[in-house]
Amino acid sequence: MKIQRVEVRAVAPKIRRYTWSYDLPEQYATNTLVRIFTDEGVEGYAGVWNATSYDYDRYTAEAIRHLIPMLIGRDPLSREAIWQDLRPRVFPLPPQALAAVDIALWDLAGKVAGLPLYQLLGGARDRIQAYASTPMLEDVPSYLEFVDQLLEQGFRAVKFHTWCIPDRDLELARAVRKKYPSKDVAFMLDAENNYDRQGALRVAEELESLEFTWFEAPLPDYDLDGYRELTRRVGIPVIPSGNWIQDLTTFAGALKTQTWRSARTDAAMMSGLTPARKAVALAEAAGVNCEVMSWGFSLIAAANLHLMLAFNNCTYFEQSLPYEAYEYGMKDVIRTQQDGYVYAPQKPGLGLDVDWEAMEAATIHLIDSSSG
Repeated sequence: MKIQRVEVRAVAPKIRRYTWSYDLPEQYATNTLVRIFTDEGVEGYAGVWNATSYDYDRYTAEAIRHLIPMLIGRDPLSREAIWQDLRPRVFPLPPQALAAVDIALWDLAGKVAGLPLYQLLGGARDRIQAYASTPMLEDVPSYLEFVDQLLEQGFRAVKFHTWCIPDRDLELARAVRKKYPSKDVAFMLDAENNYDRQGALRVAEELESLEFTWFEAPLPDYDLDGYRELTRRVGIPVIPSGNWIQDLTTFAGALKTQTWRSARTDAAMMSGLTPARKAVALAEAAGVNCEVMSWGFSLIAAANLHLMLAFNNCTYFEQSLPYEAYEYGMKDVIRTQQDGYVYAPQKPGLGLDVDWEAMEAATIHLIDSSSG
């Protein structure tokens, strides 16, 4: 079997835009799709999500353009060899570009094997509890009303994207714990890398007293000394965003120096399932949970879902909300069920069918290796 053709498209559906921090404008969401066609008629595909402030993203698709010549004629099942050949040697590439290709190859491998990816990757389980991952809302009453709706839908865990201002964020944290004092409801807070060290410690200490499940991204991911200090001083797991530690060497070093009580990564930001599964395995070997980020459109959410189902050291699936903003162009979607869990897709590969006509209708940039 050989790779015969590669198609890349940047899809920009006209959906409502959201933000996750007071200092970000409402974000444009782009779904960069890769389709890999073989001479035996088997096709693999994947998508990566990108958020940008002022227009849709075409950069990721253009980065993939320069990888295509290294794919044509290759055996698509040689994923490790292909990933090693694609990785940048001199100047960096966006990790989502490598990830889209790598995940499409995994999808293809699952279809050849007749297995859903979580089984191909390890198959530790077929369901995982989900948390509702919110956009930034206007005020505390809006969040409290939203939590009511989420609990009615079956969620038993909620992560708040907030203003990323310590005093305002703590006002929300106190209000939700006062209204929902039961430990049956888990809460997390994501500060999107916006605090300084003093603010991070103050918020961490109070979130610990409020029995929040974790405190996410108070500092830039690369402030490893800051994370080590927070981890030393508080009991609540303080975890990174998962966006900025993009190589296994740095990830392994952070684990070795006990930077986090729980780690975090993502198949897109780690440049594919091939390295991301190694990151989760490193965390498992270190006795550390690895909370995989699964935000974005359905295809990248599915890839991360399969990754976490392959292991036992991931505790929650991140459910992007509201649903409709992330499900464009899909015949199959991933939604949290009334019992609070998401379940593994059972069809081969990623296990989600795409409405290609809808994707084509929202395409703003197309690259096709067959057209030169």
